[in-house]
Amino acid sequence: MGVSIIKGDITTLKVDAIVNAANSSLRGGGGVDGAIHRKAGPLLDQECRGIGRCPQGEARITKGYDLPAKYVIHTVGPIYRDGKRDEEKILKSCYRSVLKIVNSQGFTTVAFPLISGGVYGYPVKEAISVALFELNAACKQNKDLELTLVLFKEEDYKIAEALFPVICR
Repeated sequence: MGVSIIKGDITTLKVDAIVNAANSSLRGGGGVDGAIHRKAGPLLDQECRGIGRCPQGEARITKGYDLPAKYVIHTVGPIYRDGKRDEEKILKSCYRSVLKIVNSQGFTTVAFPLISGGVYGYPVKEAISVALFELNAACKQNKDLELTLVLFKEEDYKIAEALFPVICR
């Protein structure tokens, strides 16, 4: 068990839950959010409408519907501006909020995208560092967890590959 990194498509993984880097309306958008909504089907959008909004740094859970994953945990990352507006604190809160749900549900296999590393503009190296640090800390507390950081872009994967042995010891 522990943390792993892979290059791939998070919507194809058969795990207890996948994490969605969502927008605050939970209505599907671009990037991983749009891909998850398209693959899960219309019932995901219907359930998200019933939930309403999700503030930055918090998380909400839905069923996975047509995805191989049983559940989707939606979290809203910070939009990066200059690094001086609590962006790192909010990003850490995203991972911690998701992990709180993971623990309360008894999930053991969870796949995470790079939260805020795409259209939200968070510098990729810093976003990966936060992700690996938070996932590694969670795995140290709960040895049964198998947490995967799923990176879609080859260049992001290479950055994660270089940071992994430094952060996840």
